[in-house]
Amino acid sequence: MDNVVAPLDQDACYRAVLTRDARFDGRFFSCVKTTGIYCRPVCPARTPRRENMTFVASAAAAEEAGFRACLRCRPETAPDMGAWRGTSNTVSRALALIEAGALDDGDLEQLAGRLGVGERHLRRLFRQHLGAAPVSVAQTRRVLLAKALIHQTDLTMAEVALGSGFGSVRRFNETFQALYDRPPSSLRRHGARPRDDGIRLSLPYRPPYDWRTMLTVLRTRGDTVEGERWSRRLTQATDGAEGQVSVRPLEPDRVEVRLAVSDLRAVPGILARVRRVFDLSADPEAIGRDLSRDPVLAPLVQQRPGLRLPGQWIDDAIDPPSDRLHDETLRTRAGTWRPWRAYGALHLNMAGLAAADLLESDDAKDAA
Repeated sequence: MDNVVAPLDQDACYRAVLTRDARFDGRFFSCVKTTGIYCRPVCPARTPRRENMTFVASAAAAEEAGFRACLRCRPETAPDMGAWRGTSNTVSRALALIEAGALDDGDLEQLAGRLGVGERHLRRLFRQHLGAAPVSVAQTRRVLLAKALIHQTDLTMAEVALGSGFGSVRRFNETFQALYDRPPSSLRRHGARPRDDGIRLSLPYRPPYDWRTMLTVLRTRGDTVEGERWSRRLTQATDGAEGQVSVRPLEPDRVEVRLAVSDLRAVPGILARVRRVFDLSADPEAIGRDLSRDPVLAPLVQQRPGLRLPGQWIDDAIDPPSDRLHDETLRTRAGTWRPWRAYGALHLNMAGLAAADLLESDDAKDAA
Protein backbone atom coordinates (compact mmCIF):
# COMPACT_ATOMS: atom_id res chain seq x y z
CA MET A 1 0.00 0.00 0.00
CA ASP A 2 2.03 2.94 -1.31
CA ASN A 3 -0.56 5.57 -2.10
CA VAL A 4 0.20 8.97 -3.57
CA VAL A 5 0.44 11.73 -0.98
CA ALA A 6 -1.20 15.02 -1.84
CA PRO A 7 1.24 17.96 -1.71
CA LEU A 8 0.91 20.30 1.24
CA ASP A 9 -1.55 23.15 0.78
CA GLN A 10 0.88 26.01 1.43
CA ASP A 11 -1.81 28.61 2.13
CA ALA A 12 -3.67 26.28 4.52
CA CYS A 13 -0.39 25.66 6.35
CA TYR A 14 0.14 29.39 6.71
CA ARG A 15 -3.35 29.83 8.18
CA ALA A 16 -2.58 27.10 10.72
CA VAL A 17 0.64 28.90 11.68
CA LEU A 18 -1.19 32.23 12.06
CA THR A 19 -3.55 30.65 14.60
CA ARG A 20 -0.86 28.37 16.10
CA ASP A 21 -3.28 25.49 15.65
CA ALA A 22 -1.99 22.61 17.80
CA ARG A 23 -3.84 20.07 15.63
CA PHE A 24 -1.15 20.54 12.97
CA ASP A 25 1.84 20.14 15.29
CA GLY A 26 3.98 17.40 13.76
CA ARG A 27 2.02 17.34 10.49
CA PHE A 28 4.28 19.86 8.78
CA PHE A 29 7.15 22.27 9.50
CA SER A 30 7.52 25.94 8.60
CA CYS A 31 10.69 27.09 6.86
CA VAL A 32 11.53 30.80 7.11
CA LYS A 33 13.58 31.93 4.12
CA THR A 34 14.84 35.16 5.71
CA THR A 35 16.31 33.50 8.82
CA GLY A 36 17.13 29.99 7.57
CA ILE A 37 15.20 28.47 10.50
CA TYR A 38 12.43 25.88 10.51
CA CYS A 39 9.73 25.74 13.20
CA ARG A 40 6.69 23.89 14.45
CA PRO A 41 3.27 25.38 13.57
CA VAL A 42 2.85 26.28 17.26
CA CYS A 43 6.08 28.28 17.54
CA PRO A 44 5.46 31.33 19.80
CA ALA A 45 7.72 33.58 17.72
CA ARG A 46 6.16 36.31 15.58
CA THR A 47 4.81 34.82 12.35
CA PRO A 48 6.78 35.96 9.26
CA ARG A 49 5.13 37.25 6.11
CA ARG A 50 3.62 34.61 3.81
CA GLU A 51 6.09 35.24 1.00
CA ASN A 52 8.97 34.47 3.36
CA MET A 53 7.68 31.05 4.33
CA THR A 54 7.48 27.61 2.78
CA PHE A 55 6.15 24.40 4.34
CA VAL A 56 7.46 20.85 4.25
CA ALA A 57 6.16 17.51 5.51
CA SER A 58 9.11 16.52 7.68
CA ALA A 59 11.96 17.93 9.73
CA ALA A 60 14.33 15.97 7.51
CA ALA A 61 13.06 17.80 4.42
CA ALA A 62 13.65 21.14 6.16
CA GLU A 63 17.20 20.26 7.19
CA GLU A 64 18.03 18.79 3.80
CA ALA A 65 16.93 22.11 2.28
CA GLY A 66 19.45 23.91 4.49
CA PHE A 67 17.21 25.14 7.31
CA ARG A 68 18.20 24.71 10.96
CA ALA A 69 15.90 23.84 13.85
CA CYS A 70 14.38 26.66 15.88
CA LEU A 71 15.84 26.83 19.39
CA ARG A 72 12.63 28.34 20.74
CA CYS A 73 9.91 25.89 19.68
CA ARG A 74 12.36 22.95 19.45
CA PRO A 75 11.08 20.70 16.63
CA GLU A 76 12.42 17.62 18.44
CA THR A 77 9.53 18.03 20.92
CA ALA A 78 6.82 17.84 18.23
CA PRO A 79 4.61 14.73 18.11
CA ASP A 80 6.08 12.04 15.84
CA MET A 81 3.32 12.11 13.27
CA GLY A 82 4.32 12.96 9.72
CA ALA A 83 2.11 13.34 6.67
CA TRP A 84 3.27 9.91 5.45
CA ARG A 85 1.46 7.93 8.17
CA GLY A 86 -1.16 5.59 6.79
CA THR A 87 0.04 5.99 3.21
CA SER A 88 2.98 3.62 2.73
CA ASN A 89 3.73 0.36 4.49
CA THR A 90 7.24 0.37 3.04
CA VAL A 91 8.01 3.84 4.38
CA SER A 92 6.45 2.98 7.75
CA ARG A 93 8.63 -0.11 8.06
CA ALA A 94 11.72 1.74 6.86
CA LEU A 95 11.21 4.54 9.39
CA ALA A 96 10.77 2.03 12.21
CA LEU A 97 14.08 0.42 11.24
CA ILE A 98 15.83 3.79 10.89
CA GLU A 99 14.54 4.86 14.28
CA ALA A 100 15.99 1.66 15.74
CA GLY A 101 19.39 2.52 14.20
CA ALA A 102 19.40 0.65 10.87
CA LEU A 103 21.41 3.41 9.14
CA ASP A 104 23.70 3.98 12.13
CA ASP A 105 25.35 0.58 11.65
CA GLY A 106 24.38 -0.25 8.08
CA ASP A 107 23.89 1.38 4.68
CA LEU A 108 20.91 2.14 2.46
CA GLU A 109 21.43 -0.94 0.30
CA GLN A 110 21.16 -3.19 3.37
CA LEU A 111 18.05 -1.35 4.56
CA ALA A 112 16.38 -1.72 1.17
CA GLY A 113 17.25 -5.41 1.16
CA ARG A 114 15.59 -5.91 4.54
CA LEU A 115 12.45 -4.29 3.11
CA GLY A 116 12.50 -6.35 -0.07
CA VAL A 117 12.73 -3.34 -2.41
CA GLY A 118 15.44 -1.76 -4.51
CA GLU A 119 17.56 1.09 -3.17
CA ARG A 120 16.40 3.44 -5.92
CA HIS A 121 12.73 2.63 -5.25
CA LEU A 122 13.20 3.25 -1.53
CA ARG A 123 14.75 6.67 -2.19
CA ARG A 124 11.82 7.51 -4.50
CA LEU A 125 9.27 6.54 -1.83
CA PHE A 126 11.00 8.70 0.77
CA ARG A 127 11.02 11.67 -1.60
CA GLN A 128 7.34 11.13 -2.33
CA HIS A 129 6.21 10.80 1.28
CA LEU A 130 8.70 12.78 3.35
CA GLY A 131 10.42 15.07 0.87
CA ALA A 132 13.88 13.86 1.94
CA ALA A 133 16.32 11.00 1.38
CA PRO A 134 16.54 8.10 3.88
CA VAL A 135 20.05 9.16 4.98
CA SER A 136 18.75 12.68 5.68
CA VAL A 137 15.90 11.24 7.75
CA ALA A 138 18.42 9.17 9.73
CA GLN A 139 20.65 12.18 10.38
CA THR A 140 17.70 14.33 11.45
CA ARG A 141 16.59 11.58 13.84
CA ARG A 142 20.08 11.54 15.38
CA VAL A 143 20.26 15.33 15.63
CA LEU A 144 16.80 15.75 17.19
CA LEU A 145 17.45 12.96 19.70
CA ALA A 146 20.79 14.58 20.54
CA LYS A 147 19.05 17.92 21.12
CA ALA A 148 16.56 16.22 23.45
CA LEU A 149 19.41 14.63 25.40
CA ILE A 150 21.24 17.96 25.60
CA HIS A 151 18.17 19.81 26.87
CA GLN A 152 16.72 17.15 29.16
CA THR A 153 19.74 15.33 30.63
CA ASP A 154 23.11 16.06 32.17
CA LEU A 155 25.02 13.65 29.93
CA THR A 156 28.40 14.84 28.69
CA MET A 157 28.62 15.74 25.01
CA ALA A 158 30.54 12.52 24.35
CA GLU A 159 27.74 10.53 26.02
CA VAL A 160 25.11 12.46 24.05
CA ALA A 161 26.94 11.54 20.84
CA LEU A 162 26.83 7.84 21.70
CA GLY A 163 23.25 7.95 23.00
CA SER A 164 21.88 9.59 19.86
CA GLY A 165 23.47 7.21 17.36
CA PHE A 166 26.48 9.19 16.13
CA GLY A 167 29.41 6.97 15.33
CA SER A 168 31.96 9.34 16.84
CA VAL A 169 32.22 12.54 18.86
CA ARG A 170 34.00 14.20 15.96
CA ARG A 171 31.12 13.44 13.58
CA PHE A 172 28.66 14.67 16.23
CA ASN A 173 30.49 17.98 16.65
CA GLU A 174 30.92 18.50 12.91
CA THR A 175 27.22 17.85 12.23
CA PHE A 176 26.06 20.36 14.85
CA GLN A 177 28.58 22.94 13.72
CA ALA A 178 27.35 22.58 10.13
CA LEU A 179 23.63 22.68 11.05
CA TYR A 180 23.66 25.34 13.78
CA ASP A 181 26.93 27.16 13.24
CA ARG A 182 27.81 26.47 16.88
CA PRO A 183 29.07 23.54 18.99
CA PRO A 184 26.44 21.28 20.58
CA SER A 185 27.53 22.26 24.10
CA SER A 186 26.26 25.81 23.46
CA LEU A 187 22.68 24.48 23.32
CA ARG A 188 22.70 23.42 26.95
CA ARG A 189 21.01 25.99 29.17
CA HIS A 190 20.50 24.25 32.51
CA GLY A 191 22.66 23.60 35.51
CA ALA A 192 23.85 20.28 36.89
CA ARG A 193 21.21 17.61 37.54
CA PRO A 194 21.47 14.45 39.65
CA ARG A 195 22.21 11.33 37.61
CA ASP A 196 21.92 8.61 40.23
CA ASP A 197 18.72 7.23 38.66
CA GLY A 198 19.90 7.21 35.05
CA ILE A 199 18.57 9.12 32.06
CA ARG A 200 15.21 10.88 32.14
CA LEU A 201 13.53 11.90 28.89
CA SER A 202 10.04 13.01 27.96
CA LEU A 203 8.54 11.81 24.67
CA PRO A 204 5.61 13.60 23.00
CA TYR A 205 2.37 12.10 21.75
CA ARG A 206 -0.87 13.51 20.41
CA PRO A 207 -3.81 13.40 22.86
CA PRO A 208 -6.30 12.03 23.68
CA TYR A 209 -4.78 8.89 25.18
CA ASP A 210 -6.67 6.21 27.13
CA TRP A 211 -3.94 5.46 29.66
CA ARG A 212 -6.15 3.38 31.95
CA THR A 213 -6.96 0.89 29.21
CA MET A 214 -3.39 0.78 27.91
CA LEU A 215 -1.88 0.03 31.32
CA THR A 216 -4.60 -2.54 32.06
CA VAL A 217 -3.89 -4.40 28.81
CA LEU A 218 -0.14 -4.34 29.42
CA ARG A 219 -0.62 -5.64 32.97
CA THR A 220 -3.00 -8.37 31.76
CA ARG A 221 -0.54 -9.66 29.17
CA GLY A 222 2.17 -10.03 31.83
CA ASP A 223 4.14 -6.76 31.60
CA THR A 224 5.36 -5.22 34.86
CA VAL A 225 3.01 -2.37 35.79
CA GLU A 226 2.93 -0.77 39.24
CA GLY A 227 0.38 2.00 39.56
CA GLU A 228 0.89 4.13 36.43
CA ARG A 229 4.50 3.05 35.86
CA TRP A 230 5.43 0.34 33.35
CA SER A 231 8.92 -1.14 33.49
CA ARG A 232 11.08 -3.72 31.75
CA ARG A 233 14.44 -5.33 32.39
CA LEU A 234 16.86 -4.85 29.49
CA THR A 235 19.19 -7.59 28.30
CA GLN A 236 22.29 -7.58 26.14
CA ALA A 237 20.92 -10.23 23.80
CA THR A 238 17.65 -8.40 23.06
CA ASP A 239 18.42 -4.72 23.62
CA GLY A 240 22.16 -4.38 23.15
CA ALA A 241 22.65 -3.40 26.79
CA GLU A 242 21.87 -4.47 30.33
CA GLY A 243 19.67 -2.26 32.46
CA GLN A 244 16.14 -1.08 33.11
CA VAL A 245 13.56 1.13 31.36
CA SER A 246 10.37 2.54 32.84
CA VAL A 247 7.56 4.69 31.46
CA ARG A 248 4.80 6.72 33.10
CA PRO A 249 2.34 9.25 31.65
CA LEU A 250 2.83 12.97 32.16
CA GLU A 251 0.17 15.60 31.61
CA PRO A 252 -1.10 16.46 29.14
CA ASP A 253 0.78 15.13 26.10
CA ARG A 254 4.05 13.51 27.12
CA VAL A 255 5.43 10.38 28.76
CA GLU A 256 8.43 10.21 31.04
CA VAL A 257 11.01 7.57 30.15
CA ARG A 258 13.68 6.58 32.68
CA LEU A 259 16.65 4.63 31.37
CA ALA A 260 19.56 2.95 33.09
CA VAL A 261 21.73 1.21 30.49
CA SER A 262 25.19 -0.30 30.39
CA ASP A 263 25.81 0.95 26.84
CA LEU A 264 24.46 4.30 25.63
CA ARG A 265 24.56 3.13 22.03
CA ALA A 266 21.43 1.10 22.80
CA VAL A 267 19.37 4.20 23.63
CA PRO A 268 17.88 4.89 20.13
CA GLY A 269 16.64 1.33 19.73
CA ILE A 270 15.16 1.23 23.24
CA LEU A 271 13.30 4.51 22.68
CA ALA A 272 11.97 3.19 19.37
CA ARG A 273 10.57 0.15 21.18
CA VAL A 274 9.00 2.34 23.87
CA ARG A 275 7.23 4.34 21.15
CA ARG A 276 5.96 1.10 19.61
CA VAL A 277 4.77 -0.49 22.88
CA PHE A 278 2.83 2.65 23.82
CA ASP A 279 1.78 3.59 20.26
CA LEU A 280 3.11 7.11 20.75
CA SER A 281 3.16 7.92 17.03
CA ALA A 282 -0.57 7.32 16.52
CA ASP A 283 -2.73 10.01 14.94
CA PRO A 284 -6.07 9.73 16.79
CA GLU A 285 -7.68 12.37 14.58
CA ALA A 286 -6.94 10.49 11.35
CA ILE A 287 -7.84 7.13 12.89
CA GLY A 288 -11.13 8.44 14.25
CA ARG A 289 -12.01 10.20 11.00
CA ASP A 290 -11.44 7.13 8.83
CA LEU A 291 -12.99 4.53 11.15
CA SER A 292 -16.07 6.69 11.78
CA ARG A 293 -17.12 6.15 8.17
CA ASP A 294 -18.26 2.71 9.34
CA PRO A 295 -21.64 3.19 11.09
CA VAL A 296 -20.87 0.44 13.62
CA LEU A 297 -17.47 1.87 14.58
CA ALA A 298 -18.50 5.55 14.65
CA PRO A 299 -20.13 5.51 18.12
CA LEU A 300 -17.38 3.23 19.49
CA VAL A 301 -14.65 5.63 18.37
CA GLN A 302 -16.57 8.53 19.88
CA GLN A 303 -16.75 6.70 23.21
CA ARG A 304 -13.02 5.88 23.24
CA PRO A 305 -11.18 8.53 21.16
CA GLY A 306 -7.88 7.86 22.95
CA LEU A 307 -7.71 4.09 22.43
CA ARG A 308 -4.21 2.94 21.41
CA LEU A 309 -2.73 -0.32 20.16
CA PRO A 310 -0.41 -1.95 22.70
CA GLY A 311 2.72 -2.95 20.79
CA GLN A 312 5.24 -5.74 21.23
CA TRP A 313 8.74 -5.03 22.53
CA ILE A 314 10.14 -7.27 19.78
CA ASP A 315 8.27 -6.93 16.51
CA ASP A 316 9.71 -8.09 13.18
CA ALA A 317 6.38 -8.48 11.35
CA ILE A 318 6.10 -7.20 7.79
CA ASP A 319 2.80 -5.35 8.16
CA PRO A 320 2.63 -2.29 10.42
CA PRO A 321 0.72 -2.92 13.69
CA SER A 322 -2.07 -0.51 12.70
CA ASP A 323 -3.16 -2.69 9.77
CA ARG A 324 -2.82 -6.20 11.19
CA LEU A 325 -5.98 -8.25 11.39
CA HIS A 326 -6.07 -11.68 13.05
CA ASP A 327 -9.79 -12.36 12.74
CA GLU A 328 -10.42 -13.83 9.29
CA THR A 329 -14.19 -13.28 9.54
CA LEU A 330 -13.63 -9.52 9.71
CA ARG A 331 -11.53 -9.21 6.56
CA THR A 332 -14.30 -8.35 4.10
CA ARG A 333 -15.81 -5.58 6.19
CA ALA A 334 -12.41 -4.40 7.50
CA GLY A 335 -11.24 -3.63 3.99
CA THR A 336 -12.81 -0.20 4.39
CA TRP A 337 -10.90 0.38 7.65
CA ARG A 338 -7.44 0.36 6.10
CA PRO A 339 -4.83 1.33 7.14
CA TRP A 340 -6.37 1.19 10.65
CA ARG A 341 -7.88 -2.30 10.62
CA ALA A 342 -6.24 -3.29 13.91
CA TYR A 343 -7.72 -0.21 15.60
CA GLY A 344 -11.17 -1.12 14.29
CA ALA A 345 -10.85 -4.64 15.67
CA LEU A 346 -9.63 -3.25 19.00
CA HIS A 347 -12.66 -0.94 19.30
CA LEU A 348 -14.98 -3.90 18.65
CA ASN A 349 -13.16 -5.99 21.23
CA MET A 350 -13.33 -3.25 23.89
CA ALA A 351 -17.06 -2.89 23.22
CA GLY A 352 -17.61 -6.65 23.61
CA LEU A 353 -18.63 -7.10 19.97
CA ALA A 354 -17.54 -10.06 17.86
CA ALA A 355 -17.24 -10.43 14.11
CA ALA A 356 -20.41 -12.54 14.16
CA ASP A 357 -22.33 -9.55 15.55
CA LEU A 358 -21.29 -7.45 12.57
CA LEU A 359 -22.20 -10.17 10.11
CA GLU A 360 -25.64 -10.54 11.69
CA SER A 361 -26.11 -6.77 11.51
CA ASP A 362 -25.14 -6.72 7.84
CA ASP A 363 -27.46 -9.67 7.07
CA ALA A 364 -30.35 -7.91 8.80
CA LYS A 365 -29.79 -4.78 6.72
CA ASP A 366 -29.63 -6.81 3.51
CA ALA A 367 -32.84 -8.62 4.42
CA ALA A 368 -34.61 -5.33 5.07
